[in-house]
Amino acid sequence: MYDTILFPTDGSNAAESVLEYALQIASEHEATMHILNVADTGRDSVTTIRGEVIDVLETEGERIVAEATQYAKDEGVPVVSAVLQGDPHKTIVDYSQQSDSDCIVMPTHGQRGIQRILLGSVTERVINTAEVPVIAVNPDRDRPLVYPPQHVLVPTDGSRGADLALTEGIAVARATDATLHLLHVVETGGLGPDARSVLKEGELTERANEIMAGATEKIDDTSLDTVTSVIEHGDPSKVICDYIDENEVDLAVMGTHGQTDFSRYVMGGVSAKLVRKSPVPVTWVREPESASDE
Repeated sequence: MYDTILFPTDGSNAAESVLEYALQIASEHEATMHILNVADTGRDSVTTIRGEVIDVLETEGERIVAEATQYAKDEGVPVVSAVLQGDPHKTIVDYSQQSDSDCIVMPTHGQRGIQRILLGSVTERVINTAEVPVIAVNPDRDRPLVYPPQHVLVPTDGSRGADLALTEGIAVARATDATLHLLHVVETGGLGPDARSVLKEGELTERANEIMAGATEKIDDTSLDTVTSVIEHGDPSKVICDYIDENEVDLAVMGTHGQTDFSRYVMGGVSAKLVRKSPVPVTWVREPESASDE
């Protein structure tokens, strides 16, 4: 499923805790790992020592990448390493295209500081601009990371992004022999009790059934044997996280519609919450700009 995997790292504890998971994915799919460190040129990174200009970030990046590369080699994973200067999220996305990466694996956040550039905003911007799936991993999780997964969750709302996520979820489940879970959440948190009582058996439930029927019809055309579909009511991000915990889900797959004008950059409420709070890794997929413009 994946031949080339990109792992951006800033050397933080958050990134180091996700490296093992990235290597599990690479091992399972016999993929080559690209380990990348980006020296953020927008920061004060240059120090003059003995008359020579030394880029502290790039020097530190070389050390970080060398350590991660050696670890990958010790695990028997083929590896390519690079240290580049530039804007972190843009450099990561550009490198993923140049290296023909099939997915990007990165933590949801890093730490600030001269050696720590992989911030939460970087991950979110990569999710919203990369043309390949981005597997975002919360380093503050309570559960161990496991790949290949046994249970894969695809929350669906009938949108184009959800349809792309379903395609990716089906591919992951087929490649890893995992059980595929479909979940639709009828969002009732913003409605009063009277409205909920009327709509629960009316438009909301009817729409939910239509969405789930469309998703299951797509699955019926595949060779998947183990599929579970559920319709729940409540706050989407909470219901999704609760479902993950209650059903031993190892990996979630979600779609998102990103935008590249970051003067207006806003990540959707549900997506933003799940990027930071999901107890398991989330694979984010989006429609390429070229496809959405057609």
